[in-house]
Amino acid sequence: MTSRVLNRIVATTDVHSSFAAADPMLSHLHAARRDSLIVDCGDFFEGTGYYRLGRGEIERAILTGLYDAIAPGNHGWSHHFEPALHRLTVCANAVDASSGRRLFRSLHIAVIGGQRIGVTAVIGQQAFSAIPIGQRASHRTTDPVAALREVMLAHHDEVDTWVLLSHSGFSEDLTLAAACPFLDVIFSGHCHSPQYGPVHVGDTTVLKGPELGAGYALARREGSAWSCHSASFPLTALSDFPATLTPARDKITEAHRRLSSRLGTVAAPYRNRLADRRELLTDLAVRLRGGLGADAIVLNETALRPAPLGEHLSLGDLVAIEPFGNQLVHAHVPAAHQDAPESLLAYLAERAGPLVAAPGPLPRHLTTVLTTDYLANSYLGGRTHQAGLRLGQALQHLLTEGDER
Repeated sequence: MTSRVLNRIVATTDVHSSFAAADPMLSHLHAARRDSLIVDCGDFFEGTGYYRLGRGEIERAILTGLYDAIAPGNHGWSHHFEPALHRLTVCANAVDASSGRRLFRSLHIAVIGGQRIGVTAVIGQQAFSAIPIGQRASHRTTDPVAALREVMLAHHDEVDTWVLLSHSGFSEDLTLAAACPFLDVIFSGHCHSPQYGPVHVGDTTVLKGPELGAGYALARREGSAWSCHSASFPLTALSDFPATLTPARDKITEAHRRLSSRLGTVAAPYRNRLADRRELLTDLAVRLRGGLGADAIVLNETALRPAPLGEHLSLGDLVAIEPFGNQLVHAHVPAAHQDAPESLLAYLAERAGPLVAAPGPLPRHLTTVLTTDYLANSYLGGRTHQAGLRLGQALQHLLTEGDER
């Protein structure tokens, strides 16, 4: 293989298994590898039916076939411990909870534009807390600023300039830039905000590429400085599609066929418009409370994603709205919140984001709630028993005609 002479870095973030139109992204990254270090800032996995059907096979093939270094995100955390992906993963502040040893290598060094570039990564505490507790129970994070300073001091003789892949959020990365002025470029991820940069904090540039496979951030060496901007992938694929990714492309095609299958006619209240997740969860809570006889229901908005609906509901539509395969479960309410339902909601909202609860207000002396397995396992007292229904199944009944309304 011809050695690559690199002069720039191309960074994606929060792809979330968005492969409905993946050819432009894949062919562009393949062509860019000739002179670019290809990196990702986390959450490459989960979020669409392509992940639900393939369980990570497509993502694994793309990452190992195109990327040089990747940061772990809260989505797909467990995949980063698979041998092929573990070799690619960089993170300075994720450690074993017992020993304190780093879970991943802390540094990837590449020569770009004649300079030795140190690429490291961090995951923010909020992002780490969003990992299902079963996946992170034996792990923890350390302070990212202290971790970055430690890596810099340990390797300052080996590195000329520093680049960070951050899965923390854009506002957090501005704070990191101020605290770590030795960083030259921070590629941001996790936040899904409309802010892409580049923003300059002292001599550090913070920027982010468009999420969901739509684009990338680029940093190019120009003399002794970096030129940074974000861009969208071309609308059409290049003619020389990488042959090594043909198996992944075939899996995408097969998944697309399966996701196109129809599940029914969309019910009139939701037809031909954007499915708002709060509205859906509110309607669903009313139906579930009557159908399952729960004293109270608490659902996290992050369990769903907004998506446009047409005349017919396809499997792809359903999975786009509910991409994470949540189970509905009955869960214990922690003793400290059983007589103070407002404190229960505040406690959960602080950790999991906006909530939908029914009835309103919640009753006192509340010992159990019907909720998602994510909330039950991560923040409540554990499940008492399954409700016998997936969140996606309940949504399908709500969204399609033929049910009592």
